[in-house]
Amino acid sequence: MIVSASYKTDIPAFYGPWFSNRLRAGKCLVANPYGGKPFSVSLRKPDIDGFVFWTRNVGPFFGVLEVLKVENLPFIVQFTITGYPRQLDAATIPANQAIGQLKQLRDQFGIDVPVWRYDPIAMTSATAAAWHIKNFEALAAQLNGTVNEVVVSFMQVYRKTQRNLDHAVQNQDAEGRSFSWRNPEADEKSLLLSRLAEIADNNNMRLSLCGQPELVSSILEDARCIDDIRLSAIAGKPLSSKSASHRKTCRCAASRDIGAYDSCPHGCVYCYAVKSRETAKARFNAHDPNDISLK
Repeated sequence: MIVSASYKTDIPAFYGPWFSNRLRAGKCLVANPYGGKPFSVSLRKPDIDGFVFWTRNVGPFFGVLEVLKVENLPFIVQFTITGYPRQLDAATIPANQAIGQLKQLRDQFGIDVPVWRYDPIAMTSATAAAWHIKNFEALAAQLNGTVNEVVVSFMQVYRKTQRNLDHAVQNQDAEGRSFSWRNPEADEKSLLLSRLAEIADNNNMRLSLCGQPELVSSILEDARCIDDIRLSAIAGKPLSSKSASHRKTCRCAASRDIGAYDSCPHGCVYCYAVKSRETAKARFNAHDPNDISLK
């Protein structure tokens, strides 16, 4: 079994002590997002093929990763770095700091462990196509030799996403950093993706696309974010889990996610996993690292 930790929240940035406690206990409880009973996920070494961590700040988590390395438990770190302006990303660490962390991941654990995510691609008045090209090129140049893959996707406009974006637009900050947003047509998206793929190739990394098969092309393949092939290479042996993903729109291997919605206080206005930053901050502040679940 591959454990995902977590596309619902940033466990490495905010919930490292909780994860360490659950790892020692050998299991955790996960809330059912559809309202059913919570379910238990084993974190015992014999039951684990590997971990996939999702984060925007792995700094507080390096000690945990060292423990996993000693225990011969393979892991991948899906690390989002976008360099977006503050009206979109209210509380993420600066891009230069994040890049330093990615380089530390490579140095300590090897180039196959870190995967850069430039995700989601948000098309706004502050981040138009020309801005993305210039920004992506600068980040890719700094990460040349640090990662071998960059995963991208365009912002999916879920109900939570639209509500959060509209709220941010209607409540511009005190410094007057206003913006508007839009969801471009497929042709415009494809044109930008082609340019980003070229930049990625020039910087010795391949660009893959997460969960948007309608935009896949001859120079751009589907991403495998829960990557059993990469984990097998890191482990130096085939994984036992070969089940297909529950999602039809990607090539991910099957996994169990142990996070919780509405618990990440980063404050990214395009987030699909948080109803409101205030709710997420309140849940984080009330969190007990000794709980069996993130709730």
